[in-house]
Amino acid sequence: MTDRPAIKITRQMARRMAVEAQLLDGGARLPGGKEGTARVIEQLGYIQIDTIAVIERAHHHTLWTRRPDYEPAMLDELQAKDRRIFEYWGHAASYLPMAEYRYYLARMRRFEKSQNTWTLQWREKYGSLMKPVLECVRREGPLTSNDARLLLGKGRKQQEPQAVRAALQLLFWTGEVMIAERRNFQKVYDLTERVLPENLDTSPPDMAEVSRFQVRRALQALGVADEKNIRTFMQPEGARDAHLQSSAKDQISGALEELLDSKEVARVVVDDDESVPYYMVSSMLDKRPRRRGRSLPVNLLSPFDNLVVNRDRIRRLFDFDYALECYVTPAKRKFGYFALPVLWGSDLVGRLDPKADRKQRTLVIQNLLFEKGFECPDDFMAAFADRLQALAAFNQCERVKIKKTTPAGVKKALTTRLREVRA
Repeated sequence: MTDRPAIKITRQMARRMAVEAQLLDGGARLPGGKEGTARVIEQLGYIQIDTIAVIERAHHHTLWTRRPDYEPAMLDELQAKDRRIFEYWGHAASYLPMAEYRYYLARMRRFEKSQNTWTLQWREKYGSLMKPVLECVRREGPLTSNDARLLLGKGRKQQEPQAVRAALQLLFWTGEVMIAERRNFQKVYDLTERVLPENLDTSPPDMAEVSRFQVRRALQALGVADEKNIRTFMQPEGARDAHLQSSAKDQISGALEELLDSKEVARVVVDDDESVPYYMVSSMLDKRPRRRGRSLPVNLLSPFDNLVVNRDRIRRLFDFDYALECYVTPAKRKFGYFALPVLWGSDLVGRLDPKADRKQRTLVIQNLLFEKGFECPDDFMAAFADRLQALAAFNQCERVKIKKTTPAGVKKALTTRLREVRA
């Protein structure tokens, strides 16, 4: 890229910018209730959906972290009633701002022509069901995969549940149907034209416009990011296709160059390290980090939280080495099945492995570890105990039980703090 004067910032400042952009600094002024929830999704660009339920599912947890008054029913209404959000592939399966629907049209159309092995195998195996399933939805209205299976089975051979689910999923990826709502987390599909709100702009943008959108979207949500962070912010649909990867890289590079030329985006050097240039929206230069109050907020982040989902980014920017270990065998786990990163202000200082025992109404902390050298000062411990009790309440638990801590002495001090919080 053309040489331009770079903005020099410290690593700590970069962290604070990232935390503020992610609405985790405690200073965001958002409305309460459902409107505040919608604005969180619109600021972050997506909320990743996940099924693991040892505590509240990741999408609910991520929203609660930023909106203490959040309730899962708010998300359901924003999707099914208000049509403010929709589901599609963002970084992964995600809730996305409905206002940005048009920027996903190219991905849907490319899916129709995709030549990756998985898509070809699914089309060969389940493609013949796509048309009858689509007609069933058109005729009957919103349907779950089981509804569709039963309706298709009337008067003919019963369809396998997996086959109907797969046909609906293919129709979803190509944009012919959308998830109109979820009932007890089960997807309910309807025709796209019956789900999209009236007057929504659905004009397909060209690839240059999509690429500019992707750069702006990533920088808005990340605060400060390198080019790889921008490119992978929304996982490219060609993640396993070298040609599509190369094309996406060129398009993002071109859009970034264009936005640098127009001065909408500025280049940033972090801690005088010019080997990896970072970028930010230029208008952020006119802002100063929000003034901190007397105490820094503590946040207990889902493993799928937008701040930490890019493990390489947080390793380099936050000096925090983190991996989700639910997919490895117990013998190989260092931190726990579903360890949550602990954010204090703009520093990641530890992790805890929770499990909600809903029968006993107890949030069990199976393992709590702090980073080497972190000494758990009193102001941190007070805020941490408050946040643990809030996490328990969010998970319909009345108390917190600490099993193991590192260092070991933290267990007694934290248990005492928790008693004080409950009192």
